[in-house]
Amino acid sequence: MTIYKGRRTKGLLFVLSGPSGVGKDALLIHFLETCPGVTKCVTATTRDPRPGETAGKDYQFISLDEFKRMIEAGEFLEYAEVHDHLYGTPRKLVEETLESGIDVILKIDVQGGLAVKKLMPEAILVFLAPPSIEELERRLRNRLTESEPEITKRLLDAGSELERIPEYDYLIENGDLADAADRLRCLVMAERSKIER
Repeated sequence: MTIYKGRRTKGLLFVLSGPSGVGKDALLIHFLETCPGVTKCVTATTRDPRPGETAGKDYQFISLDEFKRMIEAGEFLEYAEVHDHLYGTPRKLVEETLESGIDVILKIDVQGGLAVKKLMPEAILVFLAPPSIEELERRLRNRLTESEPEITKRLLDAGSELERIPEYDYLIENGDLADAADRLRCLVMAERSKIER
């Protein structure tokens, strides 16, 4: 006999945002290994792959023309220009995964995260912050993937992104990767345990 019949059947939508270089990819790798029932949505981008990135796993790398076609066809849940490149979340993939009962986590910028929240108020927004701006700069430089002007631009963007923290539901500081992944896992488990009203 079922104790409570009002349990949810649809997956939960989580949004993970934070400044460039804060460690979103590293966190998700660690988190997804230890939290079953959550899948990462692979977003589309017009930028070129970085060394070590795999098409279809890290991003869907597409042309500017294809991206524009997808915008016109209404195929994105949200899209935005970030650091001079376009990024978008495929609507159909997210909706189908949620309907199947699997939780989805989107790794998208702050602008995109807030756009998703407007379209889907049930989305749970998680902001990943660095311990300090100095540490963020160190991480960006250690990646060796951006030029000096790009690093400067990303640090400037980080300042405006950090100002949007109050618009998010949760804040996780990524000083220690294992601790940050554990905090993310705990908040996912807590959200799964909520009683729907």
